[in-house]
Amino acid sequence: MNGALGATSGDTGATPRSGDREHAPSLLRKTLVTMAVAGGTYFLTNVLNQDKNQVWQLTVAVVLGGAALIIQYLVDFEQRLNSMEHSLAQHQSEMRTAVETAFAGISEATELFSEVDRSVLRSDGVARLARAYTHVGRQESQLVKDFAQEEIGHLASMMESLSNGSADCPGEEHAWLIALTSCTKGTLDATSTLVDRDFWSSEPANRYLKAQEEACKRGVTVRRLFLVKEPSERTEELEKLCQSHRDLGIDARIAVRSQLPQRARLTPTNDFIVFDGQLCYEIEPDVDVVPAKTLLKMTRGHVDERTRRFNVLWEATETAGPGQRPAPTAASG
Repeated sequence: MNGALGATSGDTGATPRSGDREHAPSLLRKTLVTMAVAGGTYFLTNVLNQDKNQVWQLTVAVVLGGAALIIQYLVDFEQRLNSMEHSLAQHQSEMRTAVETAFAGISEATELFSEVDRSVLRSDGVARLARAYTHVGRQESQLVKDFAQEEIGHLASMMESLSNGSADCPGEEHAWLIALTSCTKGTLDATSTLVDRDFWSSEPANRYLKAQEEACKRGVTVRRLFLVKEPSERTEELEKLCQSHRDLGIDARIAVRSQLPQRARLTPTNDFIVFDGQLCYEIEPDVDVVPAKTLLKMTRGHVDERTRRFNVLWEATETAGPGQRPAPTAASG
């Protein structure tokens, strides 16, 4: 093994460097040119010089050969100098571009965080997000990096949509429900139709009701209307569901549209929730009466319209006690 290592070391030491390989042909070329000029000069002086003065012939040959060698080095030096100037200019241009790009990024980041600081929103979450995102970027897994990029893109799209007054997503977004309930300070008014009836037996519904129970404990007024079309749809199962909501502190009622006053019967009904009179969460069903899209609407006119719609339906059921059928009225026809 020592012999093998020694041979390897010897081979490594004997291997010429790329700079030496490039320099050898150049030196050989200069030598050959110098010898050719000196030899040619000597031959010409030998032909032209009738006195056969060897000293003079050798002197001229050496001088001209040396001049040829010096000229070659001067030409080579000029080429190297031009190449170096070109490289320096290119490097300077690249450095200038890199510096300008870096300062532009710093300026953009500074401006962005300045806007965040001026915003009424808390900025600590933005800083945490930026810091965590850079840490994820150091992960070895490309899948994790791609997933983080997708999530950041979704979050950015969500923020852009909120800034424009509306947002949506396919299907039901239960995380929005729970987060909005946790953020509610004053009122939560909700309708529940046949579209979301199966939702109440799901695991997300348990977390949603838990969040509403906590909201009631901190003073939020939670009202829910279970809407049905005919008295036959007011089943014992629905009564139990309504009572389970009351047990959590939610003011829950069942409204039978056919028994409501005419003004209430003509009011359009769909699943929506108004949070603090500022934001409306709505479910858009498909042809099979299955939740197809979740909408968030923040425009003042839309939220006010949904609030008026809810109040009309709520006032029409106000005369009925909890869990009781509303008494027929003259207006009900």
